Amino acid sequence: MPASQLSFGLSRPVWVVQVGVFLNMFGYGAVLPFEIIYLHTARHFSLTAAGLVVATVTGVAIVASFPAGSLIDHIGPRDAAAAGLVLLALGYGGLAFVTSVWEAFACALVAGCGNGLVTPGQSALVAALVPRALRPRATAVSRVSVNVGFASGAALGGVVATAGNAGLRALFLVNAATYLGYAFLLRAAVHVAAAPHDAPRGTYRRVFADRPFLTLAAGHVGFIAVGWGVFSWVVPVYAQRLGVNSVVIGALLLVNGMTVVIAQIPIAKRLEGTRRSRSIALAGAAFVFGCAAALAAQARVLAAVVLLLAAVLVALGECLYIASFTPLVADLAPPEMLGRYMSCVAVAWSLGLAAAPALFTPLVGVSAPACFLTAAAVVVAATAAVVLNEKRLPAEALTTQVVARAQ
Repeated sequence: MPASQLSFGLSRPVWVVQVGVFLNMFGYGAVLPFEIIYLHTARHFSLTAAGLVVATVTGVAIVASFPAGSLIDHIGPRDAAAAGLVLLALGYGGLAFVTSVWEAFACALVAGCGNGLVTPGQSALVAALVPRALRPRATAVSRVSVNVGFASGAALGGVVATAGNAGLRALFLVNAATYLGYAFLLRAAVHVAAAPHDAPRGTYRRVFADRPFLTLAAGHVGFIAVGWGVFSWVVPVYAQRLGVNSVVIGALLLVNGMTVVIAQIPIAKRLEGTRRSRSIALAGAAFVFGCAAALAAQARVLAAVVLLLAAVLVALGECLYIASFTPLVADLAPPEMLGRYMSCVAVAWSLGLAAAPALFTPLVGVSAPACFLTAAAVVVAATAAVVLNEKRLPAEALTTQVVARAQ
């Protein structure tokens, strides 16, 4: 193996990015559970105002993703991601010192713009740093970095938050510091070859004319809404209604995250040489069985055990899906438009996450069977769209390449 390569066949710059991903999610995991609590208790905002401030970050990120894609393709994914990280540091660092609601909204606006740059910029950067055959492995490592960072950050956040308002403010400053640390790593240790000057000009018109990609993006909304949204926000509410105690509810997300950490890389290696549409179909099946397991908990017989089983099933589905979908998009995107394609994926991701609490939370309050049957139907429809779309995809993108054993 060349000296520039580390384990798993990935180059040193890719591993530097993974350290940055860990830092990013460590800081975010520490602050996420306490964003609204801090704004409400320490800054004395109403719950409505606090919730709107937090929602602004996501809402602005969706709007900013489209111009962010153009910027990524223009200046490169590394510099775009680094700029987004600086904006995130300014936004979250500013929230530690706000004294009025309008100041908080201004900080949320800055952070949202940063988030709109970082998410697609980071995805485009990883895709640009590795050859096509290694993209599934790089994606798998990123998923592990995300989950380990988020879990360890959340654990630290819970401890620091016991210090009261001072501790809550410190969490925002820690989060800002991790963003700056990540930006420094990108600028100091990651270099990406510039696009040739004679490369075809990329536009969103070309992206929106790519019907196979748009079909994948539409299906992505459904997969994210159920596989990530429903099991992050709706299932905990449902479990509480069943009388499951808060310790088990917290364990659901812990078990889900740890399953991803353990299974993601082995699954990515196992998928080499297989058809991506079949892997995504298996992911859809895992999500459907997860919905069935959650619904079975309504019988209140070993409800906690059944819900934990659902968490494992969904985590396995996540591993199958991400290891296939993200590299597929990277393979479909022309190099000069990688930023725009990844920005559209980021928008689909955000729409899926927004749809879950907005649509399924009210539904679970009315009828749990209706909620989980609808969620399963959404997954089936998304899976069918991906499988039927397979014949319109280029042959070289249909199958995950096998990586040589030496890597």
